[in-house]
Amino acid sequence: MIERYTLPEMGRVFSDAHKYELWCRVETLVLEAHADAGTVPADAVEPVRAAPPPTPERVAEIEEVTHHDVIAFLTAWADNTEPRDAAAWVHFGMTSSDLLDTALAAQLVEATDILLDKADRLVATLREHALKHRQTLRVGRTHGIHGEPDVWGHRMADFAFGMARSRDRLRRAREAVGVMAISGPVGTYSNIDPAVESHVAEQLGLRPADVSTQVVLRDGISEWVSALAITAGVCEAIALEVRHGQRTEVRELWEPFGSGQKGSSAMPHKKNPIMSERICGMARNVRAQIVPVMEGIALWHERDISHSSTERISLPDAAIATDYLLNLTTRLVSGLVVDVDRMRANLNATNGLIYSSTVVSELIETGMSREDVYALVQAAAMRTWETATPFRETLRAEAVERGVTLDEDRLDEVCRPERFVARLDPVFDRLKALA
Repeated sequence: MIERYTLPEMGRVFSDAHKYELWCRVETLVLEAHADAGTVPADAVEPVRAAPPPTPERVAEIEEVTHHDVIAFLTAWADNTEPRDAAAWVHFGMTSSDLLDTALAAQLVEATDILLDKADRLVATLREHALKHRQTLRVGRTHGIHGEPDVWGHRMADFAFGMARSRDRLRRAREAVGVMAISGPVGTYSNIDPAVESHVAEQLGLRPADVSTQVVLRDGISEWVSALAITAGVCEAIALEVRHGQRTEVRELWEPFGSGQKGSSAMPHKKNPIMSERICGMARNVRAQIVPVMEGIALWHERDISHSSTERISLPDAAIATDYLLNLTTRLVSGLVVDVDRMRANLNATNGLIYSSTVVSELIETGMSREDVYALVQAAAMRTWETATPFRETLRAEAVERGVTLDEDRLDEVCRPERFVARLDPVFDRLKALA
């Protein structure tokens, strides 16, 4: 992922320098386990533990010759080990995938913990915003067309619960991806004791794979990327709502617009929803990683490395982009400007047509057939669409023409937008309990 969208903490997790730190950690733990079992000389452990990780530049230099990243790493690290003879015992009994998959699991768990912390913050921000606007009336829309009265807090509550579910998926995905293996060539423990694997897993807080065929099957990593993609999708849903709300014809919502910010190089009046548009665009990048990673589940026999090149791109990109999205979406929601008066004006923009469903239910309760009620109300609604005459007037005229008596006081009551607020109390009670 390019630097523009890489936040420092997550960027550090996927840096080459940190990768080699993890590789050193894994190799040292394996060496410790061997030494405890008497498999390797005990005096080899301390020099290896004390050796600083090799620099990415040095590993890259050696890899130009070896064309093998693990061998290049081991050679560069051996150069940092004093006495160098101790390095001979590093990687004893292991194969490359033991190191790569175990360190990758630790790396993905670290990344997930960062994402979980930011998801928690976004859930809290959405929850607070929704509760603040639990009585802010607005029109609910379907197909982009005004439907019925709603409240803005109700819409945001949906996003809060959606992000909470996404966070919970991430927690489950953390378990799915925190799986390691140190089982040697072909995964049969031919050159390494399973006790070594257990020791390393315990020290790293990971779980040994139930079975490893030299590589850990990529179903868990695929689950993790899918969880990230869903999280990004919820961020996009929030951003898309804001983009619609900031349209000139709607003008109900505004992104935070800082002092000195410019909206357009040509049109000084512009205040564009650039944060929301960026969120929608970045979410595509996260979703795009699902298929390449899933295709790494199927490998030739016990192992090939067709997944390797894909994961070097897809896993960091998915994590870094999701991290950026969670951060940016939290900024968007926390600074969101809600135009309450404009929402109320838009609520009344259709001259009362948004109460047609309520009127249908009310008239059916008087004993009329649904077919007759629907015909009456639709005819009145079409008159309002065509003439901009208030819906109550066209409804009254249609009723007179059809010989139907309307209870005007009752209709006044059911067509009050405020009555829709109390109906949503159970939603906000659940929202208050959302952690």
